[in-house]
Amino acid sequence: MNYSGIKYADMINGIGIRVSLFVSGCNHGCKNCFNVETWNPNYGEEFTQKQEDEIINFFKKYGQTIRGLSLLGGDPTYPQNIIPLVSFLKKFKKELPDRDIWIWSGFTWEEIIKDENRKELIELCDILIDGKFKEELKNLNLKWRGSSNQRVIDIKKSLNSSTPILFVE
Repeated sequence: MNYSGIKYADMINGIGIRVSLFVSGCNHGCKNCFNVETWNPNYGEEFTQKQEDEIINFFKKYGQTIRGLSLLGGDPTYPQNIIPLVSFLKKFKKELPDRDIWIWSGFTWEEIIKDENRKELIELCDILIDGKFKEELKNLNLKWRGSSNQRVIDIKKSLNSSTPILFVE
């Protein structure tokens, strides 16, 4: 898996101060995507044990100041990203069980839960922002999403329900 960047102390992509990992690889082709370069799965650098350790150590160094991890892209649920992210998130949750994990995907909740691999990935996360960015529904007043078709979903509550449950701050 490749990644295009890691933002430490990010305050835009979720609640609180976060670490945001931008992975490469996406085939949604959303018009006016803000991260077009990440569509290419080979863009950026390889995500290795070194980056995993740096992220975990950053959380440990700054303690509760850093609230959680955000996974964006590209698309973290792009097929080549799933296995490396599942492996990393299992380590992350073992080391930092009290931190939340947010994930963005161009797939909808309904599409994700029908796919065994994507479902395994989001089960390790807390909040999902789902759906493709749609230029015609762009709204700069929305929190954590770019267009009004996208939803901010509470994953744990939704997995226990027959329908997606929206996250309420």
